[in-house]
Amino acid sequence: MPELPEVETVRQGLAKWVTGRRIASVEVRHPRAIRRHMPGADHFAAVLAGHTVLDVCRRGKYLWLPLDSGDAIIGHLGMSGQLLFQPGDAPDETHLRIRFRFDDDGPELRFVDQRTFGGLSVSPGGAELPAEIAHIARDPMDPLFSDADFATKLRRKHTEVKRALLDQNLISGVGNIYADEALWRSKLHGVRPTDALTKPAAARLLGHIREVLSEALVAGGTSFDALYVNVNGESGYFDRSLNVYGREGEPCNRCGTPIRREPFMNRSSYSCPRCQPRPRTPIRVTS
Repeated sequence: MPELPEVETVRQGLAKWVTGRRIASVEVRHPRAIRRHMPGADHFAAVLAGHTVLDVCRRGKYLWLPLDSGDAIIGHLGMSGQLLFQPGDAPDETHLRIRFRFDDDGPELRFVDQRTFGGLSVSPGGAELPAEIAHIARDPMDPLFSDADFATKLRRKHTEVKRALLDQNLISGVGNIYADEALWRSKLHGVRPTDALTKPAAARLLGHIREVLSEALVAGGTSFDALYVNVNGESGYFDRSLNVYGREGEPCNRCGTPIRREPFMNRSSYSCPRCQPRPRTPIRVTS
């Protein structure tokens, strides 16, 4: 699942190629790609044609494109969604779901999604901030993100610290990969109770989250397969810098102890047994 660095990389590419361009036509090739747009494919295409994209914005893992109509296009990449710019005469991708043509005859925008978990929709009047995503918390790269509020809310929750980091109502954009990486840097096990964290520990954790996200963004995100690419079809390379995620049995880069993998919410968590010891008393998760 793409996380903040991957989505932000896509946002930057979109902003470069689509801002200021007027949509000439929209072709929906698979209804599941616009399943969140309840009026359907014909309405989706009609309400967008003739309008200009003013900007490309992001809230957590969601993208939105404000239009001169006052509406906005909302996008979520899901597990395999790609937003690609291609010449109009380029062959169609196998999993092409939506095509945007522009009135300048420049490169068209294509939404490609193999697993069709992602999708696009139109938010009426959502140019400033779509109501559909307004509940999502700001991410730690947002200038308006409040460090103090985050630390207070984190320490008030009665849950495990990794579960808290994946709570998009507390902090957005952090997923499984970067949570594991930030916890390793903080020397915290993912099941550490949030209400047992001190203020300095919460502040250090947030600092490491920012470090990981910033470094991953510079690297263009993390690509484990061909499903995540930027708008030019290029993969990110932060996977070369991962300290724990996906490194089961390999030596910890800090102490040399083999990295362990543990089940977590139908996924996996990776940590160092020595640097990140499990708390002696496990928490009973209530939220």
